[in-house]
Amino acid sequence: MSTAGQGTAGKTRNCPHCRATILESASTCPVCRGHLRFDPHRARTLPSFTPLRVEGTIRHPPVGEVWEYSVVVSIRNERGEEVARQIVGVGALGATEQRTVSLAVEVFTPASAAAAKKR
Repeated sequence: MSTAGQGTAGKTRNCPHCRATILESASTCPVCRGHLRFDPHRARTLPSFTPLRVEGTIRHPPVGEVWEYSVVVSIRNERGEEVARQIVGVGALGATEQRTVSLAVEVFTPASAAAAKKR
């Protein structure tokens, strides 16, 4: 999504619906999927590309004690310094229960916003 004329790229704000920290340029919250404003040029903007997508499943065996888990996401810069760390979910797994965790990094470039304007 283009941030030209809208301030600094990467600037954040809070979603008024779920209070998640999101990009200021977003017209839809990626967490709660609530609409934030109508922008016909951005309403259908899709990510330019997804350079990372990971999915994994945790399965508890049929017997054994309950397992507790935390889903932690960490972001590091080019020097290996941690710039953000969040626990995005916690819970417990009993016998035969399972959880699937997915992580995707979606990148929006000015070119993707320009392509949406042409539609």
